[in-house]
Amino acid sequence: QLVESGGSSAQAGGSLRLSCAASGAASRIECMGWFRQIPGKEHEVVASIHTATGKTYYADSVRGRATVSQDNARTTLYLEINNLKPDDSAMYYCAADQGLSCWGALTPTARFTDLKLRGRGTQVTVS
Repeated sequence: QLVESGGSSAQAGGSLRLSCAASGAASRIECMGWFRQIPGKEHEVVASIHTATGKTYYADSVRGRATVSQDNARTTLYLEINNLKPDDSAMYYCAADQGLSCWGALTPTARFTDLKLRGRGTQVTVS
């Protein structure tokens, strides 16, 4: 189970930190990622991480402004976005998986629905 938190309304230029807590099968997770979705659009990968190696991926839209990280227990995923822009407004979702499903998780073509564990989202609104 994945539960996101930290979403809120923020001013452009500000910062936000999102959290995603994993439970249950957390010990078997090998990759975790943040996706975002605006109404009428498909999920867009924002950032992802391979939990064992620490290798990360960032979408062009947030590269240089965002940092994805995990806690030492590798059960909580974080996403910090600085210099927020109105285009960052979206529902942010966390997803995770293991094995072959992780092969594409750190690429621009990563798909939210390809990862087995998925959270319910947390809303970010930037104005």
